Amino acid sequence: MELDLAPAAPARDRRVRRSRAALTRAAVALVTERGTAAIPISDIAAAADVSRQLVYQHFGDRDALLLEAALDLVRTELLPRLTEAESLDGRSGALVVTRYFAEHRVFYRAMLNSSSAFALNKALGGLFVPVNRRAIERHFARDLDPQRAEDLAVFMTGGGANVINEWLIGADDPLDPEDLADRIVALVDLFATALPQIATSTKENDR
Repeated sequence: MELDLAPAAPARDRRVRRSRAALTRAAVALVTERGTAAIPISDIAAAADVSRQLVYQHFGDRDALLLEAALDLVRTELLPRLTEAESLDGRSGALVVTRYFAEHRVFYRAMLNSSSAFALNKALGGLFVPVNRRAIERHFARDLDPQRAEDLAVFMTGGGANVINEWLIGADDPLDPEDLADRIVALVDLFATALPQIATSTKENDR
């Protein structure tokens, strides 16, 4: 499972970037410390050493700030690791992802149990789908037409997200990233085995 490696669009100036970075870091730290996403905006602003007004100016509300904090965490910590793991086998790439989420389990569990959960899943899906689509096209270009490749990318992204979410929320401590990586690879292998047969059957039915 991979994420889109495209960087976020840069903020307009250094002061804006510094303020936004301070707020997202403070949000992650406070949610992790308290184990809940129900953090008052005033607490986040105080931890970032900015005014509440600046929070509203940059993000509009707390949920938008928390969502951006979660995505920024992915961009700054997970994406560089995935870039380094691109040349590795499938299990190694999956292990990069599972170790990252295990490392930040408290934060993401709090987010998944909050009002931001739907928006978080949708936003992360937007990062996962394009790269999963490219991976599918690389391996199964001869077997799938573009629409089926797109459908499969969406399907695998959503399914993979649900597996990881259930693990983050419900699995016993300590989490076992290696076990989950093995489970994900086993599911991908099932798809890889079945796809050529499904594609052949579909082509015959389309004649």
